[in-house]
Amino acid sequence: MPPTVLRDGPYGRGMVQLWIEGDPSASLLALVDGEEPGDGWKAVGLAEVGEDRTALLVHADDVRLRRLAVLDAVINNGDRKGGHLLPTADGRLYAIDHGVTFNVDDKLRTLLWGWAGEPLPQEALEVLAGLEVSLAPGAPLATRLAELLTAAEVAAVRERVSALRASGRHPEPSGRWPAIPWPPV
Repeated sequence: MPPTVLRDGPYGRGMVQLWIEGDPSASLLALVDGEEPGDGWKAVGLAEVGEDRTALLVHADDVRLRRLAVLDAVINNGDRKGGHLLPTADGRLYAIDHGVTFNVDDKLRTLLWGWAGEPLPQEALEVLAGLEVSLAPGAPLATRLAELLTAAEVAAVRERVSALRASGRHPEPSGRWPAIPWPPV
């Protein structure tokens, strides 16, 4: 994520984030004809594109996006849109706009469903194991989050991390909440 700091402003406390110039030639999301995503792409779902036509919404099968999908599951991101993905010319991927996160209720909405139900990579399982330790009551991360979130929200993060580790799989849409944010860009 771009460097982000809390600041006091004319309307109270808020955050300020470093402006990142995205690479407009980078392609992480696409609409394709047909029902198969093609090599290097993961299917998200069908989208109406007008005139009674549908297209398959896909995202790149990219390790950076896969890591972000795990982060979104941990923080319960309810608004991961295409415009919140900023690939840069140097190969970095910045994720922005995390304003709809940390809800106690399951509200995960994302365009990154391409790995839904697939096993988590070993790297993700290792990160989740470390995160579980860091979220233990009294641990520095847990203490810091307790300053920013409610006790119920911190507990929900712990539960999501434990559930991800226990399942060993990327989450799937729950069906209780729209799986894809609108508008998707």
